[in-house]
Amino acid sequence: MDDVRRTLEEWINADDDKCRQLLVTGFHGLFRAYKDEYYRKVARSADLWIPDGIAPVLLARLNGLKGVERTPGMDVMKMYMELANEKGYSSFFYGETRQVLDKMKENLEKDYPNHKIAGMYAPPFKAVSEEEDEKIVGMINDSRADIVWIGLGLPKQDIWGYKRKEQLKAKAVIGIGAAFGFIAGEVDRCPDWIGKNGFEWAYRLAKEPDKLWKRDLVEAPQFLWHVFLERTGLKKYE
Repeated sequence: MDDVRRTLEEWINADDDKCRQLLVTGFHGLFRAYKDEYYRKVARSADLWIPDGIAPVLLARLNGLKGVERTPGMDVMKMYMELANEKGYSSFFYGETRQVLDKMKENLEKDYPNHKIAGMYAPPFKAVSEEEDEKIVGMINDSRADIVWIGLGLPKQDIWGYKRKEQLKAKAVIGIGAAFGFIAGEVDRCPDWIGKNGFEWAYRLAKEPDKLWKRDLVEAPQFLWHVFLERTGLKKYE
């Protein structure tokens, strides 16, 4: 986590105008990248990729990468908020509902009073047109936020960041999934001991079965099957 903190601070203080992209994903993102060529391009273009989940950590270790640790997106966001509270950095939040954003704003202002909330936007429950999307980018740029947090769900949040980072004036764009709901208190986060033992997925599945059953009960076994094929040499992957 210290490396992530250092990297974000370097990005924020960089002299260039580049908006960098940080991807935070577990097996779901890896499996999506396998199935979807465009998302694979998105993932490969990221400036930094963080394993949010035990599956990518174990896969990295199986492939000889040592020192890889599970780094939940919520922990990344909390670390940044602590840093921003020290340094006065700012954020723009794009995603979720107005109710969630308002509650998140209330909690962030209470816990991190020196962190600046530059702006928030809850998208409509319909497809956003190109013109509307351009206005959202303009809104974010006008806010002069250091970091843009996207809570649109995977893969939408990462694809949006990939498509718009060349236009964004922020220093980084980060898709953060369920973290908005966690901070707002709308979604319960699993106890630390469950997460550290690799079972956050089971805890969240029990809490949100309608939302997560397909991902965890259909796609997860398929992902494990492809890992088996790769490890046994029965199939090669890019």
